[in-house]
Amino acid sequence: MTATPLRPRITHAAGDIDPGVAEEACARLLAALGLPLESEAMAETPRRMVDAYLEMLRPRDFDLTTFANTQGYDELVLVQDIPVQSLCEHHMLPFWGVAHVGYLPDERILGLSKFARLVEFHARRAQTQERLTQEVADHLHRALSPKGVGVVIEAEHTCMSLRGARVSGARTVTSALSGRLRDDPSGRAEFLTLTRKDRR
Repeated sequence: MTATPLRPRITHAAGDIDPGVAEEACARLLAALGLPLESEAMAETPRRMVDAYLEMLRPRDFDLTTFANTQGYDELVLVQDIPVQSLCEHHMLPFWGVAHVGYLPDERILGLSKFARLVEFHARRAQTQERLTQEVADHLHRALSPKGVGVVIEAEHTCMSLRGARVSGARTVTSALSGRLRDDPSGRAEFLTLTRKDRR
């Protein structure tokens, strides 16, 4: 008889949201920046801004499905090039790229689609890329208690490409490793080699 998979519900406790107040604040901001809110083209912009930020800041709930590792699989499981979209908490501008998430299984294995769900869940908030990388790794570690976890995120930040230095195409790479993927040189090397941009 096959064991029933575990499906804990992953939810985000959102703070108080008041779209009306947010829309008024956006209107005041845009007006203070000298933008013509009385024009037909921009009349609905404050509402659209609020809708866009709510979409970017609200993660979707999901079931983190795991299964018993009945085959005793103990090699690296890695999902590459998971799309990432998030917001820089310093400028509230988007950053985007890809995440590579892997682990060395112990008693439980993760449903493959849940890698992307987990990344998206933690990405839908204002934050730093460093924190996002660590949060994905920590969540995976808590959910599976694996022998090792590795997360690498490569992203381009519009707060760097559209303002300030205005360097288009520059990628920021962050990593979070634990267990054997951090402490064992061969495991660490295997994981980092497989996540390099020039691996193909």
